[in-house]
Amino acid sequence: MIVVVGGGAAGLMAAIAASERGAAVTLVERTADGGRKILISGGGRCNVLPSAIDPHRFVSDSPPHLVRGLLRSWPLDGQRTFFEHDLGIPLALEAETGKLFPVSNRARDVRDRLVGHARRLGATLVFETLVTGVEGAGDVWTVRTSRGDYTARAVILATGGLSVPATGSDGTGLRLSASLGLKVHDTYPALTPLIAEPARHAALAGVSAHARVRARADGRSVDARGGLLFTHRGYSGPAILDVSHAAVRSLRAGKDAALRVQWSEMDARSWEQAIAASNGLVTSVVARVLPQRLAAALVAESHMPLDRRASELRRRERVALIERLTAYALPVTGDEGYKKAEVTGGGIALDEIDPRTLECPARAGLFLCGELLDAFGPIGGHNFAWAWATGRAAGIGAALRNS
Repeated sequence: MIVVVGGGAAGLMAAIAASERGAAVTLVERTADGGRKILISGGGRCNVLPSAIDPHRFVSDSPPHLVRGLLRSWPLDGQRTFFEHDLGIPLALEAETGKLFPVSNRARDVRDRLVGHARRLGATLVFETLVTGVEGAGDVWTVRTSRGDYTARAVILATGGLSVPATGSDGTGLRLSASLGLKVHDTYPALTPLIAEPARHAALAGVSAHARVRARADGRSVDARGGLLFTHRGYSGPAILDVSHAAVRSLRAGKDAALRVQWSEMDARSWEQAIAASNGLVTSVVARVLPQRLAAALVAESHMPLDRRASELRRRERVALIERLTAYALPVTGDEGYKKAEVTGGGIALDEIDPRTLECPARAGLFLCGELLDAFGPIGGHNFAWAWATGRAAGIGAALRNS
């Protein structure tokens, strides 16, 4: 028998893949119904997949070729075929974002079809059960739970990380892996909103702009484009979430978060031309491109009166304004933590597992997948693609060992 610990995206896919290959599978999940992150993803719509995937945008402290190999183990075309044909969930492309959602726009359809498919294939799903320990090696494993012990020939850990603990993610798999002697890279909140104390931009809460945000972490540059939303405590939106890990890691290392924002597609040269061609108020020139409240705030921060006309700008004023429009130093002092983080950074080092089967060579019979592993991608379905691919690989690997 195979025991899958965790009934989220990766765990359900692992149970399905193993059951399809004739293995007897028992999935143990702490919540009442499983797939809680699936239910809340995409605002309740579930961004099942991205329309394209770039392994280079994934973040990991493990060797990059291992990330690439795991993502390529189940290409997007195969994943989409599974959801549309095997599960009967037609997907629709949201062209402006490149995201694939169920046509029904119901995340519950995705979760329920995965659960139903696992059951139809013969998997036993045990809900509202805590796993308290995992022991063994080779073909003899014991999974200790709040409802008694299970004996298995293989165990798949798919417990997720620490993000959104309200969905059941409490770090159980990380603790179990550490207790078994596996290498765990330091964890941190990723794809999380950022905060600034004092909240210098609280008056802009609710304002959003399409921005380019740049950051540096561990000597590497990170660049993201998309929506940036001001909140009462700081900043959110796709562009912020996609670079948040760089800010989190820098702050934890005692360094400046060092975020720079270009507030539109216009670069310094474009702004120079726009200002030179106008005789209107500077605020009006900027507000043609940016939201009015943001435009006024940036002009005010450039230390000029709001009634200053573009033709009246002094050189130092123009330089200061353009710098704020194209390379704004965004003040960041912290993050919203795991409570609002979409994923967990860090985790089980990828060189602890066989990249073909996801079995741990040091603990034969133990397989790992999903968010528990040290890799995450940008928003937009990339982390589901990782969960589906690694869950499937672990399920197939465990079934082969179990046969």
